[in-house]
Amino acid sequence: MAARETSVRTIALIGAAGSGKTTLLEAILHRAGAISRPGSVDRGSTVSDHEPEEIARGHSLNLSLAAFEWTTDDGVHALTVADTPGHPDFGGAVDAALAVADVGLLVLNSFDGVVAGTRTAAAAAESAQVPLIAVVTQEDRARADFRTVVAGLRELLGDVVWPIELPLGEEHAFHGVADILTERALEDDGSGGHISGELPAEVQGEEHDAHVAVVEEIVSHDDAQLEEYLEGREPTAADLARTFADEVAAREAVPVVVCSGVTGTGVERLLDLVCTLAPSAQTHDSRIVLGADGPGTRVDVACDPGGETLVHAFRTIADPFVGQVSMLKVLSGALHPNDRLRNATTGVEERLTGLFRLRGADHVPAESLRAGDVGAVAKLTGTPSGSLLWTRSTGAARPLPLPERQPLFAVSVEPVSQADDAKLSTALARLVSEDPTLVVDRSGGATVLRGLGEAHVEVAVQRMARVLGVHVTTGPAPIAYRERIMRPATAEGKVKKQSGGHGQFALVQLAVSPLPANAGYEFANSVVGGAVPKAYVAAVEKGALEALQAGGPHGHPVVDARVELLDGKAHSVDSSDMAFRVAASLAVTSALTEAGTVVLEPVSIVVVTVPTELQGAVLTDLSGRRGRVSATETIDDRLVRLTAAVPDAELTRYVLDLRSLTAGRGQVAITPDRYEPVPHGGAGAR
Repeated sequence: MAARETSVRTIALIGAAGSGKTTLLEAILHRAGAISRPGSVDRGSTVSDHEPEEIARGHSLNLSLAAFEWTTDDGVHALTVADTPGHPDFGGAVDAALAVADVGLLVLNSFDGVVAGTRTAAAAAESAQVPLIAVVTQEDRARADFRTVVAGLRELLGDVVWPIELPLGEEHAFHGVADILTERALEDDGSGGHISGELPAEVQGEEHDAHVAVVEEIVSHDDAQLEEYLEGREPTAADLARTFADEVAAREAVPVVVCSGVTGTGVERLLDLVCTLAPSAQTHDSRIVLGADGPGTRVDVACDPGGETLVHAFRTIADPFVGQVSMLKVLSGALHPNDRLRNATTGVEERLTGLFRLRGADHVPAESLRAGDVGAVAKLTGTPSGSLLWTRSTGAARPLPLPERQPLFAVSVEPVSQADDAKLSTALARLVSEDPTLVVDRSGGATVLRGLGEAHVEVAVQRMARVLGVHVTTGPAPIAYRERIMRPATAEGKVKKQSGGHGQFALVQLAVSPLPANAGYEFANSVVGGAVPKAYVAAVEKGALEALQAGGPHGHPVVDARVELLDGKAHSVDSSDMAFRVAASLAVTSALTEAGTVVLEPVSIVVVTVPTELQGAVLTDLSGRRGRVSATETIDDRLVRLTAAVPDAELTRYVLDLRSLTAGRGQVAITPDRYEPVPHGGAGAR
């Protein structure tokens, strides 16, 4: 890396799957001299999509970093591009990139324009309050239509959208861009650069109209420039760019540029504009939360190389060769190899050995990382994704929380071998440490892995096998059915065993009765006269609870039940805790069989947000899932929010079906709510 750097920027490439982000990054790296030739997504040779799972599927699945330098007339700029997945299952990687980004490049292809993934990416940037520059790529492709894409962007983002380039030619004739600020043509020179010249006659009128509009927009934000403009003196392009950059940083303007990642046309100009218009790390503060629990205190941290060292470990990945790799952004101060810092989030002391910058799978050694820089370090075993590291020996702090992404798809996982079983818990913990949008829990006696969608969970299982060496089989996640006793019943449980020496003896009489919904478990002791000694009452309660948890006649745990100990007998020699536990269990099982139970199924509240024109199709689909719609709310003239109660048994693949039904435009949130009786003959009865 060069010694003189005028600015540092972290750039998040965001957008829909298929928008051309990865191909654009290849063109950027090639034009910057970071790679000798661009790779290809089809050949699996790109810098950012280097994982086997990505190569096999042909699209990004993980957050990948690429560090390089770019030189402009202002100096040398240190840039790190974070290439993010466009698939909705991997939105956690988008959130992680935006958490450290100084600017987001919202990438759209020239023939599809604004699609569901574009809307999702723009919403994520808005949530993270990250400024945007829109990049219309693949302008050399058939059906390219830059103007229609710009119209779609204005419909999505509003009047903050301002094209600052027009394409010279479209589809296979695309050969350069018209710079709206300078009113010059930047023609492709055939080697990745451009030649400045006069505008072709066919675009002069459109370009001039666009120039007047954007200049009037820019000067309206600067009193001195506005006064000059009204007096007939237009500010220089450089002065306009400086004012426009302030608008971009304040998220009051979204510039739109155009290029081709395949031919490289417009890529050089894109890099120049990023360094001119996008805010650098040094121009704004980061925010953290002081305090271990609760809302804490939010404080601003200046990007000061001379300040206290504070580092954000925003993403961890498992590397099959070096183990855990932590992606870091230095918020303040500077990092050097062998520095010792304390994790302000987990409390673990960490030693940072070799520092490096990432360029896809390549580790480029770094002598230091200063405030604003993004890099990486290996083997920080006590630092999961979303941690802060600092020099203080006490206190707690954490980054601002990422948006909550609810797991919507689940599978049960079963280890293939005993060796896999021994390592399964550790491997699953590693997966969750890397990607907090994965969740592991126990349900129905099974280990369940939950994620944002089928591909998310599938890739996690494949990575667990390839990187962590733990192989599992997957199956449907169990539905957490329950049972409730239908009417009160009284039963006796007896244990009597004599085989020489001490035997086993216990006799209990229990009454089991239903409680109101969600009342839980209740135990009462009504024995008088010491028929069951007090020393054994706790054993009776434990045995009764174990029987309820073991399942009723249909095999599901029994809930909302009251167990009352009415009477019993004990033997001075042969009675024991174990005998009374077994006797109580037998009595409860007998009572449940006599009284019968009703099977309960979990029901969740499903909130679906869809375009208004898809409301009917979604309502029909929910009805077919036994859903009961309780509310329909119009959000604006384009979106409607539907709320329904739906049995969990009908939701196992709902996120996938909704994406198919709405072409990815539907959003869903699912919240567990209550239990209800299964309809006669339902799946829970057996």
